[in-house]
Amino acid sequence: MIVQAGGSEDMIKVAAEFAEVIFCAPLTLAAAQKFYAGLKGRVAGHGRAPAQVKIMPGLSAIIGRTQAEAEEQYAYLQSLIHPVVAREILSLVLGSVDLSAYPLDGPFPEDLPLSNASQSTFQYVIDMARSENLTLRQVAMRVAGARGKSVVRGSPTQVADHMEQWFKESACDGFNLMPPFLPGGLDDFVALVLPELQRRGLFRTEYEGRTLREHLGLERPASRYAGAAVTSEAVLPVA
Repeated sequence: MIVQAGGSEDMIKVAAEFAEVIFCAPLTLAAAQKFYAGLKGRVAGHGRAPAQVKIMPGLSAIIGRTQAEAEEQYAYLQSLIHPVVAREILSLVLGSVDLSAYPLDGPFPEDLPLSNASQSTFQYVIDMARSENLTLRQVAMRVAGARGKSVVRGSPTQVADHMEQWFKESACDGFNLMPPFLPGGLDDFVALVLPELQRRGLFRTEYEGRTLREHLGLERPASRYAGAAVTSEAVLPVA
């Protein structure tokens, strides 16, 4: 399979023409829907079937058996992140922008230069900071845990609700799961959320094929060499 990540204009062009799976990082349902509709339209413009391109945003799920338990786990995980480390992670997410000159508890800076890193993630973070009027510390702490990807926290039902809404409201074809810690974060998802998704008919109960391509419902492309005559000749050296 051809998998693409990156949200600059050039990368979107590559994804629309060639990619079969796209990893992306929208932080809100509205942003995900806009990205999804735009990219699927470009795919169709290249004469490709939109259903044969799977858009899978990153998702970090913090799961508790109750909302309160999930919030407690989230608060504990956040307490493990040093603010300066969070700022450096934010710097990397934004394309190695130097944030050391800005006060942590001051307003999020408005004059950050656009880098050659993921421009879509850069814009998602900027939009989040401005729409919620967040400080630099608040943005850094929010971004650090999932490296700028979407975070959902709650009970298994609440996490499944979030995923179902994005899937059914044309925001994605699936998710690139990013557990907040391993192996426990993945174990929690498999034990608690996966059965709820299966109960809703949103996830398989057994494998339907043998390859990742088959699991994702992607057709096997015809070989570029199909039907071509293949010949070989043995050439002997002449003494």
